[in-house]
Amino acid sequence: MRKLALLAACAAALALPRAALAEAWAIEHVTLIDGTGHAPQADMTVTVDGDRITAVTPSALARAPKGRVIDGHGKYLTPGLMDVHIHLHGGVEPQADLAATRAAAVQALASYLYSGVTTVYDAGNQADVILPLRAEERAGEIASPRIFATGNLITYPGSHGAAMAVTIQEFEKDKAKLDRHIAEQQPDVVKLTLEEEGWGARPMIPLMPEPLLRDIIRYYNLHGIRTTIHVSSELRAEEAIFAGTDTLAHPVIQGPVSDSFVKLMAAKKIPFASTLTIGENYSRLVEHPDYLDQPLYAASFSAADRQTLKTKVRAEYQSRLWTAWMKLMTPVAEENIRKVHAAGGVVAAGTDQSSGPALQRELELLVAAGIKPFDVVTIATHNGAVLLGKADSLGSVEPGKLADLLLLNADPTADINNFKKIAWVMKGGQIVDESKLPLAGGKQPRRFTP
Repeated sequence: MRKLALLAACAAALALPRAALAEAWAIEHVTLIDGTGHAPQADMTVTVDGDRITAVTPSALARAPKGRVIDGHGKYLTPGLMDVHIHLHGGVEPQADLAATRAAAVQALASYLYSGVTTVYDAGNQADVILPLRAEERAGEIASPRIFATGNLITYPGSHGAAMAVTIQEFEKDKAKLDRHIAEQQPDVVKLTLEEEGWGARPMIPLMPEPLLRDIIRYYNLHGIRTTIHVSSELRAEEAIFAGTDTLAHPVIQGPVSDSFVKLMAAKKIPFASTLTIGENYSRLVEHPDYLDQPLYAASFSAADRQTLKTKVRAEYQSRLWTAWMKLMTPVAEENIRKVHAAGGVVAAGTDQSSGPALQRELELLVAAGIKPFDVVTIATHNGAVLLGKADSLGSVEPGKLADLLLLNADPTADINNFKKIAWVMKGGQIVDESKLPLAGGKQPRRFTP
């Protein structure tokens, strides 16, 4: 555990990647979709110096550019995408082969960058898997989106996620466990679970008592740490909100939400991760396995893994009641999200998965739910930063913000699939060289050569 504490301390000291290789850039005559909900702005110039955005102005008023110039005619500039609910490969069970687990995780992280995702939040993982990767990312040692992490989540003995959790039964008696989690893992946002299961053909399990949930939330908040809670029902979501949680890790999926709950979410502005993809993933593989042949998936998964998914995993999903249940309930969750969004609630894009293409699929499902592509841009960028408590530095194209940017060859507000038409990805002022990404699908050509 001392090693984990050292890694966490290093991660805190290196909270941002080194920007030594970042240059000065001017993206001229581009259509800007800044992520804040402002209408797209044509013929704009955005300048970057080091790892920060320095100016956003109409091109006609822009000063002579410093550094390298990129012609943005016919292109669209957005913030980098954010997936605020992932579980990186190797997350649930303790890993016997950490080297192999790390290699798979590094490939998955590369797939996020390749798919336009510049920030992820790992919402529960084995500490010896995620914390070293977080430290390496912040030191600029691996090709990765920004990693925010909870490390081990917090739950009640026998409750949801206990296999990757610090379990707390009595607050005062077990407070030392919380202190160790804070000191050794330094969670960016801590995740708890409030879930007795008993739905979707699963047996009942122990549920964290509400007083204990309140005490733990308060304790982490007093240490300056935000919280997110795994819930699946309206009842537990409401309990989590009034226990003081900062965010929810999922939408309500067990049934249609009530009008009063929609009003509550609008009034409280509690951000929540959308996580539609994780449920829809089962029936999609069973019914449409050819999606794995799409370019983003072909780059992000090895040919052998894609074949295994199409055969062995697909056969497993075909025989599971869970697949049928999630196909039934995903449209319910979509409608719940649409209602909360329409009322003014804060939806943020998250997948509950471990690949960049999954986030692109999440955006498609949000549009399928009835949310306009223009609004999905904000959901996938600014709202993710709000959920993480990082809207002061991430999630929008504004002066002073970190230069995590996505240049597209087509308009994502016209068709959400245009988020896949990537000209380049920039993280911290550095344009990603796709040819150097350690993608599981093999080496890919560089999209943009400065």
